[in-house]
Amino acid sequence: MNDPKIIIALDYPAAAPALALAERLQPALCRLKVGKELFTATGPALLEQLMQRDFEIFLDLKFHDIPNTTAQACKAAAALGVWMVNVHALGGRKMLEAARDAVAQAARPPKLIAVTVLTSMAQQDLADIGIAATPAEMVLRLAKLAQDSGLDGVVCSAQEAALLRKQCGDEFCLVTPGIRPAQASLDDQSRVMTPLAALQAGSSYLVIGRPVTQAADPLQALLDINKEIVGA
Repeated sequence: MNDPKIIIALDYPAAAPALALAERLQPALCRLKVGKELFTATGPALLEQLMQRDFEIFLDLKFHDIPNTTAQACKAAAALGVWMVNVHALGGRKMLEAARDAVAQAARPPKLIAVTVLTSMAQQDLADIGIAATPAEMVLRLAKLAQDSGLDGVVCSAQEAALLRKQCGDEFCLVTPGIRPAQASLDDQSRVMTPLAALQAGSSYLVIGRPVTQAADPLQALLDINKEIVGA
């Protein structure tokens, strides 16, 4: 079964540029991530259009609410036919378990993963909200909570992937944003890693945005990254 490791982040404000990029990519080489901005602007209709082009979709809405509300949101997301959906691990065990039970009822349950610590957050950012733990400590705590609650995996920095792979085992899914080919700029990410290094560290899937979406030839950029990670 084809299981592309790259997830392209469609960080656009409208459907037209997202669809234009999708036309230039190949579903055998990547999956697509639709986040808050694009989904708010376009709704489920865009997901349907992308899936009609045979792309699998990671619906990145990071649900975080009381257990029942989160469960109903996850149920609705699962009904759309997406490949993956996520919640915030900081919502706690009851919320995570409610989300797990909700997606399990779907005809084709999506992967359910939890956000641990946003990759834009460094030590001082955690301290500002009263968390004394280091990013790595907090990520591990939340990842274990997600695993104990029956989720498929977590979103984490590739820099924490090796630790989580060791602590959570081979089957736990690690989705890592903040991936930048060696020559690319860091943009607004604080904790980053190259695609090959991330996979070697234990990442399951790599979320990549601007290095592909802003490339002069997005398909060639995607092919180059896939070539880099072959065999990892």
